Amino acid sequence: MKFQAFVPFALQVFSLLAAGAPAQKPNVLLIMADDVGLEPIGCYGGESFETPQLDALAKNGMRFEHCYSMPVCHPSRLALMTGRYPFRLKTGWGGFPKKEEDRSIARIMQGAGYATAVAGKWQMTLLKKDPGQPGRVGFDEWLLFGWHEGARFHDPFLYRRYKPPRTEKGSYGPDLYAEFLSAFMEKAHRRGKPFFAYFPMALAHDVTDDLKWQVPYLPGKDRWMNYGEMIASMDSTVGKLVATLDRLGIRRDTALIFTGDNGTASRSKLRHLGKKGSKYEYEKVVVTRKGENIPGGKGSLRDAGTRVPLIVNWPGTVKEGSVSRDLVDFSDWLPTLAELAGAKTDPKRPLDGRSFARSFRGLEGPRRNHAFSQSRGGKAFVRDQRWKLYANGKLFDLKQDPAEKKALPDEPADKQAQSAKARLTRAFDKLNFK
Repeated sequence: MKFQAFVPFALQVFSLLAAGAPAQKPNVLLIMADDVGLEPIGCYGGESFETPQLDALAKNGMRFEHCYSMPVCHPSRLALMTGRYPFRLKTGWGGFPKKEEDRSIARIMQGAGYATAVAGKWQMTLLKKDPGQPGRVGFDEWLLFGWHEGARFHDPFLYRRYKPPRTEKGSYGPDLYAEFLSAFMEKAHRRGKPFFAYFPMALAHDVTDDLKWQVPYLPGKDRWMNYGEMIASMDSTVGKLVATLDRLGIRRDTALIFTGDNGTASRSKLRHLGKKGSKYEYEKVVVTRKGENIPGGKGSLRDAGTRVPLIVNWPGTVKEGSVSRDLVDFSDWLPTLAELAGAKTDPKRPLDGRSFARSFRGLEGPRRNHAFSQSRGGKAFVRDQRWKLYANGKLFDLKQDPAEKKALPDEPADKQAQSAKARLTRAFDKLNFK
């Protein structure tokens, strides 16, 4: 596809209008669940599990219907941290380009006067090889489990700033991550500094990736948590952080944002079998949403793999019980948080994201007209709320065919389809996706 300069687009997107800037810098608590799509969440029509904390946040805030991630975890995190699509960054799996370290989302928040912290899942490097990377990326404090190094739930193996990593015997990782961020938020509040607390959760990813030994089961049980138990724990953990904001009296000063890094997992490990991590017993994850049984779609570019929850709760700023149909993709996080912080991004550095702060603050202004996601092997899509075009030229009408069972003809007869394909093809051309 032909290259067309998109620097002017970036300049338009990232100019932060003084009229839209908040009078006071809000705190930001960004929570990102792992392997949780729309389907498990009650406020999105999920029927398999109870999520009272998230449902309450949506009831008293805004729920977005069209937020799109990458289909797996690491590319989503790259886009979130940089405001750029992963194909532009040219980094290997689990890595983070050094040239992006000083212009990450955390660096921007630091530069705007924010205290910054991250807890939970990092996945930007192997921490055993580079334990100081979170600091270079812009975090003042961190509590992170070592990717492929040890447990993340019971008896977690954790990294902190200025301390050697260690196993926390008798502890449950998600509790420690939430307690760490609660203490951080309180400390920043007492010091009179706005904070950016980033919580890439361990939940609800299954218990381990490819470790060569068995990590602890649930206390008193012969298995790890199943998916439903992890969803319950995830929701409860969110509630603990909300309680901290309530206790500190800073709910109206804090933009609390919840999302997921990709779609729901298709299966989840239950037990360790065989020797040295060679075999596992799995459960198949199928979630009921609005009466439909939906298998987990993580790894797929279909909705089950890329359509994720996005809830914004900010009392006094976000209208209660509101729903947005505006498009959001994962490159949008950096410009959105920059706008909230009153920070400027470098106009000479082209970004892909567009701030969606106007959407939840009830302000007029341009909105994103297409979202992008990519997978391995040159697979990708651009889409709007109805039409979806893949890099191979296949077009789907998701209003009529939400399961993408049959692509429309290469030259559709319907004029609406013709117009959508032409428009989305132009969007692909501008991206210069390779």
